[in-house]
Formats: sequence, C-alpha cells, structure tokens
Amino acid sequence: MNLGYLVTRSALYWGDRIALKDERVTLTYAQVDERTNRLASALAELGLIKGDRVAVLAWNRVEIAEAEVALLKGGYTRVPINARLSEDEVVHVCADSQVKVLITDEAHLVAAQKALATNPGLQTLLIMGEGNSYEDALRDADPAPFCAEVSPDDIMVHHYTSGSSGVLKAAMHSLRNRRAILRKITFRSRLYPDQPETFLHVGPITHVSGMALMPLLAQGHTNIILSRFDVDTYLSTLQREKVTQTYLVPTMINRILAAPNRGDYDLSSLKLLRYGAAPISPARLREAVAFFGPILNQGYGAGEVCSSVTLLTEEDHRLAMTTRPELFSSCGRALFDTEVFVVDDEGNEMPNGQAGELVVRGEDVMQGYHNAPELTEPVLKNGCYHTGDIAYIDETGYIFIVDRKKDMIVTGGFNVYPNEVEHALFERPEVFEACVVGVPDSDLGEAVKAVVVPRDGVNVDADALIAHCVDKLGKFKKPHSVDIVAELPKNDAGKILRRQVRDSYWAGSDRKV
Repeated sequence: MNLGYLVTRSALYWGDRIALKDERVTLTYAQVDERTNRLASALAELGLIKGDRVAVLAWNRVEIAEAEVALLKGGYTRVPINARLSEDEVVHVCADSQVKVLITDEAHLVAAQKALATNPGLQTLLIMGEGNSYEDALRDADPAPFCAEVSPDDIMVHHYTSGSSGVLKAAMHSLRNRRAILRKITFRSRLYPDQPETFLHVGPITHVSGMALMPLLAQGHTNIILSRFDVDTYLSTLQREKVTQTYLVPTMINRILAAPNRGDYDLSSLKLLRYGAAPISPARLREAVAFFGPILNQGYGAGEVCSSVTLLTEEDHRLAMTTRPELFSSCGRALFDTEVFVVDDEGNEMPNGQAGELVVRGEDVMQGYHNAPELTEPVLKNGCYHTGDIAYIDETGYIFIVDRKKDMIVTGGFNVYPNEVEHALFERPEVFEACVVGVPDSDLGEAVKAVVVPRDGVNVDADALIAHCVDKLGKFKKPHSVDIVAELPKNDAGKILRRQVRDSYWAGSDRKV
C-alpha cells in the first residue's frame, strides 16, 4: 500500500477537520490532500521518478508534513535534513544521497545554494514561503489524485543519524519499515478516529518528533507544529489549543520544571505526554509526574529501527511513584511485534538480570546504511540491529539500559557506567544537567569526571556532590572532580553530546582511553 493514500482517505472521511496548523497557516484534510497531490505531480513534472531522492531542510512548519505525504504519494525517497546541520554537512547529505530536489526555507537558503552549486545531481531548489517557488510549483501543478505503485522493499526514507559514532550516515527505511511504524504508534498511542486528538509537535519533525505524523494523519487527528521550543510559547499553546497529546525530549522537560511560572497555565486538556530520545534521571521523572500528573509514557528507539521499540506506560509511571520506584530507571518493555533481547560478545542471549548488548529484531529494523557496508556490517546481523547499548532485562520483561557500550569508564581496573553516576547527581536539587566522562589519569588510567550545569541562581558545592555519590554508589564510582559549566553541548534531539564533552579533556593526549 502507498501510505500517502491514507491521507486521501482521511480527507474523504474528515475533509473539513483541521489536519495541520502552525504559527502562519491552518490546513484542513481536504486542503492537505490536494496540496500534496500537487506537490507529488510538480516533482514528476520536474522529471523525477519513483525512488529519486528529495531532501527537506527547514525549521518546523506545515510544509515539512506536506512534503512527507507528497513524497509517499509519489514513491520518492525522502531525505530529511536536520535544520541544525552546518552548511558543509548539508552539502555532504545531498551528495551522499544523490538528492535531485531540495525543499528548503529562507533561513537555510545559503546552505541550500551551496549544495546546489557543488552537487551536479541536485537539479532544483523549491523554497518554502508565500510568493516563493514552492507555492509557485503547487499552484501550477495538477491537483488530481497521485498515488504511485510501490512495493514493501522500496526505500522510502534516508534517515541521517550520527549516533555515538559522530559520522553522518543514512539509515534506509523501506515501505515495510514505515508501515511497521504506523502500526506500532497506532497501537501505542491508542488513537481513535471518532475521538480526534490535538497533538503538539515541538521537536524537529524531520526526525523523532515527526515519527507520529503519518499515524496521526491516517486517523484524522489535528497536528499543531511549533517552529522552536520556548517554555512560555509551548505552555501557552497547550492551554490555548487545548492540546491532548504531545512529545518532549528530557531537556525540554528540564526547562519546563525549572520555569518559575510553569504553574500559571491550564494544562488540564493534556491526556498524554510522551518523552524519549535521551536519558532522564529518576529524580527528574518524579518531578515531572508531580507537575504534569500520571500521564507520562516513554519510548526507547533509534533511527536504525525507525521508532520506539519499548514502552514504559502511564501505569508503569504510577507504579514507579508508589510500589516500584526502580521502574523510573527502565525504558519499559518490548512494544507490539518487536523483539528485544540482550547478548554477550559472542552473540549468545543472556539470561534475565544479566547485562549485555541490547539487540532488536522486527519489521522496523532498517535495511542498512546507504552506501556504507562497512558501517552496516557491525550493527546489522541476521536482520537484527545491535544497538551498542548495554542493558539487562528483569524477570517481568522490563528493560534497564546501563549505558552505551563505548561510554563505559575503566578506572583503576573497575568498570563505571556514566548513567548511574549521573542519576545520583540528579538527586541533588542544585543540579540542572550533568554529564559524566572518563578523563586521563596517570594513576587510574581514567578518572571519573562530572560536568554539571547548576539550576539558575543556585551555587554548587563540588565536594558535597562527590560525598553524595560516595553515599549512593561507593568510593570507586564517585567523581574524582567536578567542573561547573553554564551549558552542555547537545544534538537536535536534546541529547547531551558526551563524546564532545569527553574529547575536550583528551585533547593533546596520545591515547583516548
């Protein structure tokens, strides 16, 4: 099935219902269906055929969602580009994926023009905005239904991710993979067409925050899109639009909880707050549940598996607040038809309670990295994706991620996982954010270093933080030193860039471990 047809069906069922809305424009399902037909047709008139690559580079706006639907209808391969990438990275992505058309906004026009000038295969820029070439193309194109024939193994998306490697690479998502996402998110979110939801998107909808777009559009729900995250804008939008569901990354949750006026808004319409994409401490989760109510659920996933593969439900959060506090350290249990298990270095499955590498098997596992067999081979084995995360599974199926395989600190012959030290630090009320890394030490090989961002207006006593970690974890896991900083580097999903923090301490060293 061409997934673009699902939006055409929604337009038949709920044509006058609002489908997409941002700060500039509101579109009904009937309008979205016609505009995406026009865009798919316009790309065909430019000479594109099924499988040709079309990139999208812009800050959040409704046209990004339109492009996703139109590219599905046309059978084109979508290349979503992180709006925060550098100009050189944009050029690399366009060249690596052999992009033929780049849809962009005015804010990224310089990077887009550089890509056009340096990539002979890139034929056309379509610039979003009133009076620009994107609207011109739609106005002149055929509005008739457009629905290319596609097969389950056709590649629909090149999803660029750097992960922990720092190398930009495209996880190839097939139609089969994207159908698996649709089934899984529909199952997870319990969305019903006769009870329309209003979903607020605030993270980059080119990436994880937009994974729910097609499941929502397929069922006639309303999508409100914010261009950037700002606490007051976000909370006021929740209140004004009577939003029922939303998705946040932990950094956004942290900023809301730190806002002194967070209690001034009426959030009573909100029924579900999903979060993910980065670790969050149990202490911060307790604060979040206390503020938002028992409406949180969490997913764990990766670009290589298209979406979440585990779920920590609202009921799990309630249990964590009462009888099972350890669940706040879990990312939940395997979701729907995905298998999740842990293996040792030889690939043998580990028994419950023993840590190993987390492995995922199911129809949402990518087809490999585009043009990179040397990167694909270590992580994709027998159709299973090896995540690089170290985890264990308890006797009832809850998964507990210990840390990244490559982030483990070996200090004085002992293994220390940064996450457990960070969780201890977050129990201190003066700590806003924390990143723990191994730094060079002539005696221990590596010493544990904590890099901490304090809450606004609060002083941090490094010795008190170290003493707290000794009480919670024991002496060999304690930070040997604490650096206080104004901010920590993050990627577009709000995940702290531990590699970048760590590398700053190893600059000039002959070794990196």
